[in-house]
Amino acid sequence: MDLKEASKICYGTLALSPLQCEYSLERKAELLLYGYERGMNFFDTAELYDNYDIFSELLKKVDREDIIISTKSYAWSEETAEKSIEKALKEMDTAYIDIFMLHEQESIHTFRGHYDAVKRLLKYKEDGIIRHFGISTHFHSAVRDLADKDEIEIIHPIFNRKGLGIVDGTIDDMTESINLAKQNGKKILSMKPLGGGHLTEAPADALKFSFESPLVDWTAVGMRYEEEIDFNLAVLNNEDPEGFLEDSINNKKRKLKIAYWCTGCGNCVERCQQGALKITDGKCIVDSDKCVLCSYCASACDEFCIKIV
Repeated sequence: MDLKEASKICYGTLALSPLQCEYSLERKAELLLYGYERGMNFFDTAELYDNYDIFSELLKKVDREDIIISTKSYAWSEETAEKSIEKALKEMDTAYIDIFMLHEQESIHTFRGHYDAVKRLLKYKEDGIIRHFGISTHFHSAVRDLADKDEIEIIHPIFNRKGLGIVDGTIDDMTESINLAKQNGKKILSMKPLGGGHLTEAPADALKFSFESPLVDWTAVGMRYEEEIDFNLAVLNNEDPEGFLEDSINNKKRKLKIAYWCTGCGNCVERCQQGALKITDGKCIVDSDKCVLCSYCASACDEFCIKIV
């Protein structure tokens, strides 16, 4: 499928990963299928999310050429790039990946540090295994630094009306950097339109900020319930979301929970780009005002103490 046919809403599946969700495999695949049947043909995942199996299930019911799958990894070398691609192809049971991105790039410097992986991934693109290449980032400086790089087609940045989650600046900084990227022909797949749940007091307004921006080609939205899918599509289509839908969204706010058996090792604190975690009295404490529910800290916890609930 050509990217021109991709749905404006990209179904972000972090919310259906083991980091955030304990649904059965069947239930997760059922939600993807529900989104697809409602018109969503664009899906985003990542190696970190550990949920490639739901795409394998989805592809038992949907023609591969009818959907677009985007994924990403932290590959830094030729070998790690190959492992990431082989894992994605095998576990999703697909012959190709529509979009592959380097995960969480911070600047031109991290991109250069991963350039052996970039070269290998571009070879996969030449061979048709990857159809498009890009980066994801929480830093406006990465968008700015990589705006004119020919290797990159798609940039996947945080973009919401309050700039929540942007590590190194404001929404104005990110807007300026994205505008530069657009001038250089890049496609923008924005993320976190609801700011990790902090903008749900007016969810329609928050979604419209991204949906209606001329700088954004697609918006990735995490969805864990049919009501969220229905609500997001209603906003996109300028329909009046029924009251029960908005109430349902607001009643399903999530938070980061640290289990009592936390040992205070600090790995999660180092992993958090938002500065939302700290060690107090030998335990990890979360600042909910800073947390954007990305769950990346959970991947650094050897004791499996961290969950989104």
